[in-house]
Amino acid sequence: MTVLTRSDAAAALTERLDRTVAPLLPTVGAGWVVPLVGGRQARSVHLDVAASAPALQRVADHVAAALPAYASVHRGAGYLSQLSTALYERARETVGTSVGARADDVVVFTRNTTDALNLLSSAVPGDVVVLDVEHHANLLPWRSPSRAHGARVVRVASTLVETEALLAAELARSPAALLAVTGASNVTGEVPDLRRLADLAHGHRARLAVDAAQLLPHRGVDLAATGIDYVAFSGHKVYAPYGVGALVGRRDWLDAAEPHLAGGGAVREVTTTSTTWAPSPERHEGGTPAVLGALALAEALRTLAETGLDRVREHEAALRDRLVAGLEGRGIEPLRLWSDAPDAVGVVSFVVPGWRSAQVAAYLSAEHGVGVRDGRFCAHPLLARFGLGRGDGAVRASFGVGSGSADVDRLLSALDQLLAEGPRWTYASDGGSCRPAPDDRPAPDWSGLESLTDPLGSASSPTSPCATLPTGADR
Repeated sequence: MTVLTRSDAAAALTERLDRTVAPLLPTVGAGWVVPLVGGRQARSVHLDVAASAPALQRVADHVAAALPAYASVHRGAGYLSQLSTALYERARETVGTSVGARADDVVVFTRNTTDALNLLSSAVPGDVVVLDVEHHANLLPWRSPSRAHGARVVRVASTLVETEALLAAELARSPAALLAVTGASNVTGEVPDLRRLADLAHGHRARLAVDAAQLLPHRGVDLAATGIDYVAFSGHKVYAPYGVGALVGRRDWLDAAEPHLAGGGAVREVTTTSTTWAPSPERHEGGTPAVLGALALAEALRTLAETGLDRVREHEAALRDRLVAGLEGRGIEPLRLWSDAPDAVGVVSFVVPGWRSAQVAAYLSAEHGVGVRDGRFCAHPLLARFGLGRGDGAVRASFGVGSGSADVDRLLSALDQLLAEGPRWTYASDGGSCRPAPDDRPAPDWSGLESLTDPLGSASSPTSPCATLPTGADR
């Protein structure tokens, strides 16, 4: 067995940082040129993949090829309807296979991860134990007033080992039906040991549900191999932004639950006084499904599998190393949850000393064409743990198979200019956001928009993220 020394590891890291990393797969919109303030232009750098990933070109091509065949599914006698039905059900099979579904598992197509976890919340026959660092999609459904059982929130410790011990203690204190955890943090990218968490839950007669919105595009999921009981994810996170997600897992709870959406297709028999519901997945897919979205999701997962998840991991690890080293070299410390996290995906959040995160994000977009996210990322309790509360937040850069080292370098170069000179444009609060003032960037002709102003922005937040921006000597 080869044992790597500290110097070997340092040399390997240096080699990764020096290496040029090209995009792994082609995505729709790659190379698009966007306007900057002052009439300039630049290649768009999309580092907000964790929020919504661009479509893989292969996915878009597959949807375009299937579109002429689109028709109703399951009940149509026409050739197109029967073809669409066959494609839809094959997509269901592909999705199940892609996440290691067991023979008795069921694949329910939903709108997104949030929808999937809300569906599961209605089916869980007992209390749910959850960590305080979850995305709201894996926190709020368990606290719904409509649930007959409660949510028990465990505060994470500084290490995964200690956090697992706290979860074990909570599960031992009082019976619970489900342990619900993130597969990869949407704030820090850190990945817990899901096999150990599955064993932990099962040892206390509970099941494990995983919010895999961030995990699936970067590492994949294998229910059979890990023992995970339920997994929820979104197509728009996995390079298939066509309005479909999925809940995959054990059938019994889902067959016993009330239908997620009562309507046609979810039934076996209806009279004026009674209803006989279908088993899952039909039971929870009332109405006409998003057929093309299901096809897109299946094609995205098939493409990632053929590319190889090991290649995806290596590609993103090189980009993450490059970004983290670049930030730390500039005195910017990325946010971290656990000192012993075994892995992290391509999600890095940080605060630039002396600058509000909303201002940093607006500056990166307006002056450099770099798209990131700022705020609290639908994970308010976690950001509060980092001391970033209401009216504040962090900057999040996230990347995927369509990203390259040139994207990371653009971000770091833009931060260099910010730290050395500050913005070259002026910015002001616009409702809940920070925007260039004036914002002279035109919308594309085909969009039909007169400007980029969000008509709902004024209602999104009562705070003014640019109002107290430090300037000059206050930086």
